[in-house]
Amino acid sequence: MASVFGHILVSSTIGVTGFSREASFKALLLAGICAAIPDADVLAFRFGIPYTSIWGHRGWTHSLTFALVFGTAVAGLFYGKTRDWWKMALWFVLATASHPLLDMLTTGGRGCALWWPFSDERLFFPVRVIQVSPLGARAFFSEWGLSVLYSEAFWIGLPCLVLLALRRLLRITIQAT
Repeated sequence: MASVFGHILVSSTIGVTGFSREASFKALLLAGICAAIPDADVLAFRFGIPYTSIWGHRGWTHSLTFALVFGTAVAGLFYGKTRDWWKMALWFVLATASHPLLDMLTTGGRGCALWWPFSDERLFFPVRVIQVSPLGARAFFSEWGLSVLYSEAFWIGLPCLVLLALRRLLRITIQAT
């Protein structure tokens, strides 16, 4: 999996570049939760549910169906009474869906059940460039954790910076005309 830092960076970048008017602190926080929540499935290990189970890590919570339901539910719960709540739903769905897509770029694990409930197959992208993150916070304070952060700075941070710079450049160009 990518680290929680990488997931939250992507959800924030989606918000600032695509939903800048809605990108309040509250919305960024909720989008970050949406981006991180699929990894709550690691709790399955405590209940003896194996990794390979659809109910285990990178199973149903790493599907586009989960992203659609969870992102829409969060938007409905926190923005359901606003006229443009659907914009927040779109952002939160994209933030949640970004999680398995990033995980499918990692060098470890067993893939993501992206198409659940239509398929239990675990998938990766053909190119896997992001160093897989340790599951525990303690492991981040190691050579492996540092390696993950370097990998994510390049493969996640740099593209996010480019998107943010392009957004700013387009905004300046549009304002100048």
